Amino acid sequence: MISARGLARSFKTRAAVVDAVRGVSFDVDAGEIVGFLGPNGAGKTTTVRMLTTLIAPSSGTAQVAGFDIVANRDQVRAHIGMVSQTGGAGLNHRAGDELRTQARLHGMSRPTAAARAQELAEEFRLTDLLERQVSSLSGGERRRLDIATGLVHRPRVLFLDEPTAGLDPQARAHLWEYVRRLRDQHGMTLLLTTHYLDEADLLCDRVLVIDGGKVIAADTPAALKSSLGGDLVVLATSRPGDAARVASCHFPGTEPDTRPGVVQFHLRDAQSHLPELLRVLDASGVPLDSVAVTRPSLDDVFLSLTGRALSAPRAEDGPHPSGPAPESVLADAP
Repeated sequence: MISARGLARSFKTRAAVVDAVRGVSFDVDAGEIVGFLGPNGAGKTTTVRMLTTLIAPSSGTAQVAGFDIVANRDQVRAHIGMVSQTGGAGLNHRAGDELRTQARLHGMSRPTAAARAQELAEEFRLTDLLERQVSSLSGGERRRLDIATGLVHRPRVLFLDEPTAGLDPQARAHLWEYVRRLRDQHGMTLLLTTHYLDEADLLCDRVLVIDGGKVIAADTPAALKSSLGGDLVVLATSRPGDAARVASCHFPGTEPDTRPGVVQFHLRDAQSHLPELLRVLDASGVPLDSVAVTRPSLDDVFLSLTGRALSAPRAEDGPHPSGPAPESVLADAP
């Protein structure tokens, strides 16, 4: 449904040329929810802007819903929905007017537009909010309206840019339910950018990790976490010398790291192997003070791939190249 090959984009500034995206290649199959992970300035939003035809690539090619993003820009737009991080609804407009106006812009008659607005209002629990001004809605209500607006024309592909940014945990969980429903009930393909690693882990079928304008990893969340070598097992002892005795026990496929009073190692599917390990230690007469098993997270994956946590920006990132474009770039926008 989405296919990118060598997609690149450079921005001209007064000081230099910024390579925001440097040859991105990936595929998204029909009916997938794929997450785009990366720090500010990594190239996520710039890539999405190219895929949604808002800016043209400097080089490379991409197809969305079977149409080239440069040669068939109008066809791409007819088959996609885009929900930006800031939203697009007018704050002084009524929620219902926003839905009906969007439907009219897509060529629907007044009766059809009204019917479609009502249909979306019922699906996204907006029925009681249609007469209210957008400015009076809560963050979660406004995001539901944003997504409903992006779905007015029944797109095949939906792009979500930081869909739950700024929402409280309950509103985020509710929005995840709507996103899953779009895939499960409507067969929609979704590409979302996010800084929330728990969101990507729980919601996405696959994740793309982008850093420095390049995709550096792409797989399922489970496979990426498994690539770190398994769960971290930490065995704590209190008597002098017991840590060395624990480490001397044979744990197939592990390389114990021994510190004073602590032995730790990585083991795939540690939870199922833990009883056997404890039996071995008990038979060896080694008492333990505590046992802890920590499953790897996507944050651990990102740290392993890039050397820093997702929330830690690089000093050399400078201005955000995926943010507001300089005047020389705005000229490319349709």
